[in-house]
Amino acid sequence: MCGIVVAHGWTREDPLREMMGKLRHRGPDGEGDFRINGTHFGHVRLAILDAPGGRQPMVNERANLMVSFNGEIYNHLLLKAELEKNHRFRTRSDTEVLIHGFEEFGEDLLPRLDGMFAAAWAGPEGLLLARDPYGIKPLYFGERSGAFLAASELKAFPPMDSLQALPAGHAWSPGGAPWRYALPFPPRPVLASESLADSLARLRQCLTRSVVKRLMSDVPVGVYLSGGLDSSLVAALMRPHVVNLHTFTAGMEGAPDLEAARVVAKNLGTQHHELIYTAAEVRDALPEVIGALESFDAPLVRSAVPMYFVSRLAAQHVKVVLSGEGADEIFAGYPYLERLQGGPALKEELAGMVERLQDTNLQRADRMSMAFGLEARVPFLDQALVRLASRLPAEWLEPRPDRPEKWILREACRGLLPPEIMERKKMKFSEGAGSASVAAELARRSISPAVFQAEREVAHNLMLRSVEELYYYRIWREQMPSHLSPALVGRTRDWTAAT
Repeated sequence: MCGIVVAHGWTREDPLREMMGKLRHRGPDGEGDFRINGTHFGHVRLAILDAPGGRQPMVNERANLMVSFNGEIYNHLLLKAELEKNHRFRTRSDTEVLIHGFEEFGEDLLPRLDGMFAAAWAGPEGLLLARDPYGIKPLYFGERSGAFLAASELKAFPPMDSLQALPAGHAWSPGGAPWRYALPFPPRPVLASESLADSLARLRQCLTRSVVKRLMSDVPVGVYLSGGLDSSLVAALMRPHVVNLHTFTAGMEGAPDLEAARVVAKNLGTQHHELIYTAAEVRDALPEVIGALESFDAPLVRSAVPMYFVSRLAAQHVKVVLSGEGADEIFAGYPYLERLQGGPALKEELAGMVERLQDTNLQRADRMSMAFGLEARVPFLDQALVRLASRLPAEWLEPRPDRPEKWILREACRGLLPPEIMERKKMKFSEGAGSASVAAELARRSISPAVFQAEREVAHNLMLRSVEELYYYRIWREQMPSHLSPALVGRTRDWTAAT
């Protein structure tokens, strides 16, 4: 995992070095930069695969094509086997597949990639930026005086004439608009002829493959463990493949997640680590949390607090963690979905939820882990698994009063976990960790309703939604460069849908 910076067509003082310095937390293991014609790439590296050979930016043999990317390509060995017919590989790194793959296929390489990535290529045909289908890895780009900059985080940018996020599943070249190369939740015909038993077996097999492929690493891999269904299933599927599995949880004293995670860890026989934090520590950490998160969205900040603490803990023991993000979006895990009537309405809402992950839970997972030089991988957002989930009949997915949410996932994974964990009801992340109300109470003490009404409009047509959100916004404004607009911050569409 890494941070990338791109400066294209820059004729004045090159800002790349200063921008790289603001992303150092994303890549504590090394850095590099390279120029081709009018394009300058910078890279700060977290070494996961082929530490000596995977340095970036990476350049081809003729030094006329370079790539810088943040992420992991899980099918790089399959692509390498195909590309070796015409190309000689010098490293074991997945980055080199992006070089030779682009030489071979150009932009058609993008739909062939199975992984999480934000990437930039520069060569004879100019500059290309691309982002994975779900937006697991971030990438922003903008223009200033006719030159272009791109970077992994907003805080890296100097004042710009324009600035925006590259949407998930899109690519972009200077002079044009972003274009979509992949749909995150593709419309597929329902598997009407497949029995429930066959679908359950296929779902479990697909999830298992997704978890196993994300164990690809030259460094230790662990797992966030809240004791909820999603992270516990990931841990259970990892356990047969990891000799000494490290699990991590964090919460306030007496939090439900702490006890549930202990049950799972004992059942699986993991090397379990937990961090218990206090209300005072939440208060003191909020500036760091919000500055790293780059958001003031209230549900997102609230859930980022426990992830901040658990990431800090995990980074002391491993460099890669697996996480449960995405399960609620593809398997209809949110209680409010019970209000939707009819299969098409549910499928449409799930597709929208997956699309919005890039601005919500995936941003939280990326920023909180990378704040500590930690790579987070999300097996529930494996492309094959999402495609399979999109083809399941709506009646197998929809929440109902007579069965728990994510029923289809629970049925597919029967026997992997103790019954009390398999049947555990969903809790919002911050509630399970016990810290949901801490910052809200701080906000109520410091901001009156009258002050909130006077200050809630922070940009044209951008209204804050609560006293708590104004409290976070004030911290965001202090932590972020003053030239950044709050309109760049993604928002949760429905507070009841936030985890």
